[in-house]
Amino acid sequence: MIRKTIKLAVTSLLFVTLANASESYATVNGEPITKDDIAQVMGLQANQFDTLDKNMKKRVIDTLIERKLLIQNALKSGLDKSDVYKKKLETLKKELLLTTWMEEEAKKIEASIKDSDLKEFYKNNKKNFKVPAQLKARHILVKSEDEAKAIIKELESAKDVNAKFVELAKSKSTGPSAQNGGELGWFPLDRMVPEFSSAADKLKKGEFTKTPVKTQFGYHIILLEDRKPAGEKSFDEVKSQIKAILNRKRFNDFIENKVKTLKQNAKIEMK
Repeated sequence: MIRKTIKLAVTSLLFVTLANASESYATVNGEPITKDDIAQVMGLQANQFDTLDKNMKKRVIDTLIERKLLIQNALKSGLDKSDVYKKKLETLKKELLLTTWMEEEAKKIEASIKDSDLKEFYKNNKKNFKVPAQLKARHILVKSEDEAKAIIKELESAKDVNAKFVELAKSKSTGPSAQNGGELGWFPLDRMVPEFSSAADKLKKGEFTKTPVKTQFGYHIILLEDRKPAGEKSFDEVKSQIKAILNRKRFNDFIENKVKTLKQNAKIEMK
C-alpha cells in the first residue's frame, strides 16, 4: 500500500504547472490558450510542444480550440451550480492540494541536496557511469565480394585514402550512410553486428580493412577514424543526473515515512 502511495505521489508531482503559462497560442471567444492548457492534453510531453513541427502544433492547438468551445458551452448549461459538479470540484480541490503540497516538499528536498552529497554518490557508484570503448568509423557497403575487392584496390592506390574513401562511399555504397561518405560516428562495439565490430576493432587509426567484411547486410570495407578506450563519465557530465536520482529517492523515502507516521496516528476502520 505504501508503494502504491509513493507511485501516486510521484505521478502527481510530475504533473506540475508549466512555466510561462501566460503565453498565448490562440484565443477562443477572447479566452487564451496557454501552456497550462497544452499540459492538459499533452501531459508529461507538454514541455516538448515547442519542438514539434508545424503540423503537429496545429493539431494540438486545434484540439484545444475544440476543448475550449466545449467548456464554454458547458458553462452556459449552468451545471457548475449543480450538486454533482460541486461534489466533483471538492474532490479535485483535495487532489490539487495534495499535488501542491508535494511540489513544495520536493522543492525543500531538492534544496537540501549538497554538492558533497552528489560527489559521494558519484564516488560510491562509479560503476554505473562507465563508458565502453568506442570506435569512430566509416564504411562502404556493397552486395558482392568482387565489388568490395575492387574498391579495396582503388583505396590501396589512392594518395589521399580518407578523401577517396568518402568519394567511393558516396558513389558506390548501398548503405544509408552513403550520402555522408559512409560516416558512422562514434559507436560502442556491441552496437554493430559481431563480424563488423571484430574487424573494426583490429584496425589502427587511419587503417581500412584489406579484405571484405561479410555480414548479413553484404560486404563492408571499414575505415577506422579514431578510437576511445573504455572509461567513465566525469562528475560534471552526470551531476544533474545524480541530483535527479537523489531527489527522487529522498522524495520517495519522505513519502514512505510520512505515510507510516500518519497511519500510526490515524484511526482507520476497514469495512
